[in-house]
Amino acid sequence: MKKERKTTAHRGVSSLAPENTMAAFKLVKEHGSQWIEIDVQLSADGVPMVIHDRTVNRCTNGRGSVREMSVSQLKMLDAGGWFDDRYVGERIPTLEETLLYVQEAGLHLNIELKVYPEDNVLALCDKVKEVVEESEIPLSQVLFSSFDNQALYQMMLTLPLVRRGQLWQQIPDEALALLHKIEAYSVHCDYRFLVKQEAELIKEAGYQLFCYTPNFPELVEKHWQWGVDMMITDDPKAYALTLES
Repeated sequence: MKKERKTTAHRGVSSLAPENTMAAFKLVKEHGSQWIEIDVQLSADGVPMVIHDRTVNRCTNGRGSVREMSVSQLKMLDAGGWFDDRYVGERIPTLEETLLYVQEAGLHLNIELKVYPEDNVLALCDKVKEVVEESEIPLSQVLFSSFDNQALYQMMLTLPLVRRGQLWQQIPDEALALLHKIEAYSVHCDYRFLVKQEAELIKEAGYQLFCYTPNFPELVEKHWQWGVDMMITDDPKAYALTLES
């Protein structure tokens, strides 16, 4: 019997196209994933935008803080040229645009709620909820994740039918209490710090276990044996294999 090695495309297929852009999302299916992981934060005028960093400096031709720029200002920026000339003209997607594509492509979406210092967590959660509901995407196709436990708690209260995944670099001692608080579905942790005992604890407690961001399958052979369910990777095609179970 063979067990599929499941992957989530980290910010799309970000090894081959600029991260968190439609170009990267459109490579996901052909590279063997059914999931896309994205980062979402608010523009100055309260629009959920798909971008990871606190500023636009690294991944666009602009400069400045995402939360201090309007959606129209953010949409004027080139989000592809930094990666390769072929992608000049790529724009920062909105969450709304991304959800539309995900529905059309029949994929699943892991929405990481980015919370930086001084961000309004409640406003972010409210706007994301609004966009998800207006999109009419089946809620089974969506997962919320965040390093911010309070953001996930808020999403549990406002959109309880969407599953929640707690992000940690290292799994803390109080992990089970925090997971219980948000009625979590999954734990997402850095593969470099995960140990067998922690993996077994999470699995025995009934949670899904995902690892980020291993781009070379040989680095995580033992993780599959520990019960890890999914790898969040920039290079999902490397995992388009099967694993003996």
